[in-house]
Amino acid sequence: MAVLAGFCMFSSTANAASDSTYTKLDLDQDCEFYSSHEQGGSAECTGYNEFPVFFAEGDLRQMVRFGHVARETQQWESFAQFNRINDTIEWRLEGGEPYATILRWFIEGADPETGEVTNASTGQVLVISTVGTSANPVSCIAGYVDARANKDANVLARQVAGTNARDFECGIDLPDFHGKRGPWSGDPSILAN
Repeated sequence: MAVLAGFCMFSSTANAASDSTYTKLDLDQDCEFYSSHEQGGSAECTGYNEFPVFFAEGDLRQMVRFGHVARETQQWESFAQFNRINDTIEWRLEGGEPYATILRWFIEGADPETGEVTNASTGQVLVISTVGTSANPVSCIAGYVDARANKDANVLARQVAGTNARDFECGIDLPDFHGKRGPWSGDPSILAN
């Protein structure tokens, strides 16, 4: 693994032509909120090189877009359950340019016995998204991998990024789960603006 300018890069065995680099997302430090309301808000955040991250939250549900995209013109993609994103974004690169991201989401499921959210009832889903470019300024979710149900979830997510994200057509193709899907993976929700 090589470290370049604060980013870690490595070649993946799942797709030898692709590399990964990682960035951290601190909503307090890396983002400029351009709208806010009682239940959340929207922000543009520092991403990878000139590719920003767009974050939105409403009613304890989050959404993330990557790259060159219009701020508020696309569908809302999240989960029906309350959720939150992790702070580490894996950018899948080809020739130094990102074509997909992988981000871990935590899905807050209620324990059927108590109705409370616990560590045991919280799902972890790796969400694979496309990256908007100046030629194709749209970003959307291209696939899901249940990180609790799949032993090599990160490897599987990289494979999904390599095979699905490049040709995925936002607004036409529908994202799906890949690998095993357990009971805590949540219910993806896509709402038109």
